[in-house]
Amino acid sequence: MEHTDDYTTEELMQSRKAKKFNLWLGMIGMFMMFAALSSGFIVYTAGGVDKGIKTILPNTFIYSTIVIVFSSLTLHLGYRATKLEQLGKQKLFLLLTIVLGVVFFVLQVDAWSVLVSRDITFINNNASQSFIYVFTGMHLAHIIAGLIVLVRCLWGAMKPIPFPDNQFRMNLATIFWHFLDLLWIYIYVFLLLNQ
Repeated sequence: MEHTDDYTTEELMQSRKAKKFNLWLGMIGMFMMFAALSSGFIVYTAGGVDKGIKTILPNTFIYSTIVIVFSSLTLHLGYRATKLEQLGKQKLFLLLTIVLGVVFFVLQVDAWSVLVSRDITFINNNASQSFIYVFTGMHLAHIIAGLIVLVRCLWGAMKPIPFPDNQFRMNLATIFWHFLDLLWIYIYVFLLLNQ
């Protein structure tokens, strides 16, 4: 019987290692996709002086950057609370992170409306301006995935699921959300430097 429990624990550890490995693999793939988009943008804009973004980025991008950085902080505090088995604090910080994630999403959509008001649409003759939508849209798709992961963590904390499962779930969510934060900072700085 004891041997079976050890085997089950060993299987669980292998499964968790595989899940973490898959997460890192996915994040590397996402980063490579954004690196390829960056390369495509650079090659396109090098084709002529008329091919730059030719607009100042909406101020809303600054606000969304501040919001996503704060969301990383609240999730870090939530993860720390999880490790200390402070379920109430974990739920509070998770809820705050989800709210900040939704605010980030709304701000990004608002930035698109600012661009549209300047007659900068996804389909136009200057692909550099289209790239703004591609970068931010792809990132928003990942934000939606991140929000689903966070809601799943909150749901697990409310049940509550066993402590090791809760901690592992929060660990993966924290890694992924911090990655999305850093990815947005990269996108924003890249677009700023090329506006």
